[in-house]
Amino acid sequence: MCQHCNYFQILDSAHLEATTNRLQVLEVIGASHCPLSATDIYNVFDRTQAMNKVTVYRILDLLVEHNILERLSTGGRAAYYGLAPNEHHASHAHFYCNRCGQMDCLSPETFSVDSEILKRTFPGEIAKVEIRVDGICKNCLRR
Repeated sequence: MCQHCNYFQILDSAHLEATTNRLQVLEVIGASHCPLSATDIYNVFDRTQAMNKVTVYRILDLLVEHNILERLSTGGRAAYYGLAPNEHHASHAHFYCNRCGQMDCLSPETFSVDSEILKRTFPGEIAKVEIRVDGICKNCLRR
């Protein structure tokens, strides 16, 4: 669990009921050092308690819809989930390993996008900026 985030308060601010399942999904994601797939999240519950896969997907969709979580693209059909940028979590880029499928967070200083310049030069409304670097992670290179 992220020691800085109050998940009950985050859900309340989004006008969502702080159900046990929603809080548990947030705790699993907040405790991870990297974004997790829906299957990764489900597997935590499969080992510890009963929460079916459909419930996990519905919670993830709801939390993404309310900007509590962000859905990160892998370039394929799969997605990963992490806490959306907030006062305790700066927006940052991600590295995706094309070989093992691991997604890691990169330091917020790695890439920066000047959102003011982007807003001035892009004629539409920008909802999200996602930067993903693809390649082969150090663990796969060692194998």
